[in-house]
Parts: sequence; structure tokens; C-alpha cells
Amino acid sequence: MKPVLHILTGPTAVGKTEWALRWAERAGAEIVSCDSLLFYRGMDIGTAKPTAAERARVPHHLIDLCAVDERMDVTAYLARARQAVAEIEQRGRAVLVTGGSGFYLKSFLAPVADAVEVPEETRAAVAAMTPEAALARLRELNPAGLGALDSANPRRVVRALERCLASGRELRELAAEFARQPAPFAGHRIEICELERAPVELALRIERRVAAMLEAGLVEEVRRLRSAGLERNPSAARAIGYREVLACLDGRLPASALAAEIAKNTRALVKKQRTWFRTQLPAHRVIAAETLRDERELFGAS
Repeated sequence: MKPVLHILTGPTAVGKTEWALRWAERAGAEIVSCDSLLFYRGMDIGTAKPTAAERARVPHHLIDLCAVDERMDVTAYLARARQAVAEIEQRGRAVLVTGGSGFYLKSFLAPVADAVEVPEETRAAVAAMTPEAALARLRELNPAGLGALDSANPRRVVRALERCLASGRELRELAAEFARQPAPFAGHRIEICELERAPVELALRIERRVAAMLEAGLVEEVRRLRSAGLERNPSAARAIGYREVLACLDGRLPASALAAEIAKNTRALVKKQRTWFRTQLPAHRVIAAETLRDERELFGAS
């Protein structure tokens, strides 16, 4: 029989952490985080990172991997995730992947990146180009066309040009090669459970969560992280909770409006997450979190 990867997901503030802990304790599992912000040391309050006490209950992996001014991408994440899963299974324990970051979650289900390695000098050369020059060069390297690439998106154009220059191949060749890749965990059976809550209830939970974060010292956390280089990492600095506090510290957002702005942006994120779960996940179990009474309900007999 194939080994099983259990995945517990759901929108921000739905209550994944406690149910993941309960299930992992009962199943003798270890938790692999699938949250794109838990990688960063010091981003604790604004990410609702599992506490030291919670991590003492169940071993966690892929948390606090790097400094806040370092970049993490899905390729590096996947390599670490595969290593963590292999080591957990070697110990004879079950694996529970938990988190709500769609792109990182997808890395357990399908290929998300090709094998092209882009040298730093290539990145620097492309970064020095204007958006118009980068697009012109990309078209020059792809006489057959750019396929489905969104050429109006400068970031996608830059990434495409980097990969063409580094590989010496056209986008259509890279796309064909990518389509032939097996899923990273093709040797596993994957069981997915999504927790959900009614929008009104989830909105109330978000408001309470934001208030608790501010009470716990979110503003002070952001001040410390800014000194440590938070803004050198755009992915971290643009994260909900952090970008609003930065705006407040810079005088671009009144302190009186801080909680409401974080809550509003969190609700918008939840809407995007729900769409992603509905359109990108394969068939899976969906459970209303308010009806859960026992952790064994999460994955049934699986």
C-alpha cells in the first residue's frame, strides 16, 4: 500500500491549528507546515505561528527556517518538505500537512516548478532591463510565440526570460518538459480535509484574532522585524498584518483604523482562499468546523 499524506487545510482563522494538534496526537503524527509565512523567524504574532507549547505537543517541521530578510520560494520549500516527509516516515510516524497557502499546498499535489536553475548573474542582468526591453528580448527568444504567458505582467515576463536565458530553450519546450514531470509525491496516497465556517462566524473570529494579535504586541513585533530587514523581503513585508502596521508606523494609516484594515484585508484573503480550494483542489472532504466533535472525523477511516 502507498504511504498516506494527510492534508488539513482551510481559510485563515478557521481553526486548523488546534484540530491539527488533536489529530496528530491521536495518530502519532508529525506536522509539516504549509504556510508561506511561518518560514520566517520572528514573524510570530502576525502569522498566528504555533506557540512553543503547541510545538511541544507535536513535532512541527518547516517553521522558522530563515531570517525575515531571506527569500523562500516553492522550489526550496518542496525540497525541504520532501526531506521532512521522508524522515518522518522513516521514524514510522504519520504525516499531517497543514496550512492554507495555496501555491505551497499545490506542491504536494502536482508539479509547481521546473528544474531550471537561474544563475544570479542572469537574474541581475534581467533585473537591469526595462519591462519593455525584457518583453522584446523574450519575444526574440521565442519566435513561435509566448503561449499562455501573461505578457502584460512584468513579473511573469521577467521569470520567463530568466528561464529561457538560463536554459537556452523556448517557453514551449519548457512547458512541454514541465507537463511530463510526475507529481512530487506521486508515490503517496493523499487524503485532504478542508475545514470551513459560515462567513459571518469566520468574520467574527477574524476580528477577535486581530484584536488578540494587537494586544499581544503585533506593532512591536513589526518594529523589531523592520530593524531586522523585513522590507528587504517583499513577500514578508506585504503580508496581511505586517503591511498595515508598516503603513501605520509610517503615518499612512491612522492607528484607530489599524484593526479594521487588517480584518478587512484578511476577509479578502479568505475569499481568495475559498475560491482556490474550490477550483484547485481535487475531490476532498469538507467539514464545517463548528460541527466537529472528534478529531477522528477529519479523515474518517483513512
